[in-house]
Amino acid sequence: MSAYVEALIQRQLERERLRELIEDAEAAHGPVDQAAVEAKRALLRGDASGSADAA
Repeated sequence: MSAYVEALIQRQLERERLRELIEDAEAAHGPVDQAAVEAKRALLRGDASGSADAA
């Protein structure tokens, strides 16, 4: 049980750190383009319908 709780805490801390990094990047560079994010996801999934020009 203790290892499970420790893993949950570590995951939450990682999410909080990631959120801080995203907020810092958005403050410096503006918000992300959701269409570009979806295109990158499609490329990572190997989805042929994803837009290659957003890469």
